[in-house]
Amino acid sequence: MPKKKNAVRSGCPIANALDLVGDRWTLLVIRDLIFERRCEFGEFLGAGEGISTNILAERLERLCCAGLVAKFDHPTDGKKYVYRVTEAGVDLLPMIIEMVLWSAKHLPATKAPASRLDPLKTNRAAVIRQLRESLLAELKAAGRPVDR
Repeated sequence: MPKKKNAVRSGCPIANALDLVGDRWTLLVIRDLIFERRCEFGEFLGAGEGISTNILAERLERLCCAGLVAKFDHPTDGKKYVYRVTEAGVDLLPMIIEMVLWSAKHLPATKAPASRLDPLKTNRAAVIRQLRESLLAELKAAGRPVDR
């Protein structure tokens, strides 16, 4: 019997979070929204990891349905949309930053520039606060989301 799309495996908070953001692409989309300020479909495709169009479309839809991302009409092209991370998505910031710092410390292939790592190491709370404020301001400025 196929698994229901919104089925919950258990009451475990880690299992539930992994069911939403634990695949190989979802956190990279969130990363691009937060750190690179990518907001258009083509920009996500050009991020460098080689995500396919069908996987990207599914991840964006899933994130919108979960309330982590909002979809807006494109301001200049009626055929396109722009995506913004929501407050719930912004709340992933501390976890994502810890993953960045852990990877930089323990995984030799990690190539995060010192200009990004040093502020995270020295004043992570200030970085989170600043990112949070700017992301939520961008979300507010984007206007009313398109119906899912």
